[in-house]
Amino acid sequence: MTTLLNDTADREITVSRLLDAPIDLIWELWTNPDHIKNWWGPNGFTNTIIKMDLIPGGEWTLIMHGPDGTNYDNESIFTEVEKHKKIAYNHISGHEFTATIQFEVKGKQTHIHWQMLFETKEELRRIMNLFNINEGLKQNVDRLEVYLNQLK
Repeated sequence: MTTLLNDTADREITVSRLLDAPIDLIWELWTNPDHIKNWWGPNGFTNTIIKMDLIPGGEWTLIMHGPDGTNYDNESIFTEVEKHKKIAYNHISGHEFTATIQFEVKGKQTHIHWQMLFETKEELRRIMNLFNINEGLKQNVDRLEVYLNQLK
């Protein structure tokens, strides 16, 4: 029997970070719209959360307000929510991708691993050229860490 491995390296971007906070706090920052609106997106962005129904099949609708005044409507559908372990969603507006964020307790710290998976390597390349999404993802995690430090 032959097993085929699905190698996604050419159509994904990932970022991992060890955050200096317990899982309860990190989970709250990810799942409470009153928190996520304060750190979501690349540098300079602000957010209006319209709906965030954090259950499988639940909708997440937000408007990201760019530093140049441009509004970016975003719609996603949550596919997996496992408390303190995983959040996954399909981003279905504009550019489509699947995001998976995994959380792992490391003593009093929390390790997160965030993957954005695109349908094809060509689609990833197109989005990278349009939005430099790789840098945007890194900035998003940087902003989470800054926000976390402000709460301490």
